[in-house]
Amino acid sequence: MPTSHLHIPTTFDQGPVSYAIFQLARAHRGFAAGLLRALDLHPGQELVLMHLFDRDGQTQSELLASVGLDHSTVSKTLRRMQDAGLLIRQPADHDRRVMVVHLTEKGRAMREPIASMWQTLEETTTRNLSPQQAESVMTAADAIVKAINSRIQMDRMESETS
Repeated sequence: MPTSHLHIPTTFDQGPVSYAIFQLARAHRGFAAGLLRALDLHPGQELVLMHLFDRDGQTQSELLASVGLDHSTVSKTLRRMQDAGLLIRQPADHDRRVMVVHLTEKGRAMREPIASMWQTLEETTTRNLSPQQAESVMTAADAIVKAINSRIQMDRMESETS
């Protein structure tokens, strides 16, 4: 397997795929974070905005389910975004305990810059891949996510029955 100039830990042979995924995620996340900084955004905020671009006025619970992050991370992200003037949170008419998230004009204006940033990230990510390789990466990533989520679900069920 091709590697970078980084030192490979001696335990590499115990998880070469996991190590490759770690390196991939680290490089991708770092590059994406730099692109986001140029937009005055923190990682993860672009995902919240993308979901709101598609359907403004979602509840915090709906956003939580959409972005797949834990409650405290989403709450902190939404608070930061509200402080930055990108969105507002208001109690729902039907239940004052439910918070509904709406984009502000500033938040709506982020649609094109985020789309452009996401396109740059995709072009850079796939630059050295053939279309077939890119498809294989997506298929493999999906299989890995399903395997991990399945294991997490099994572990939860085992701990509940213990």
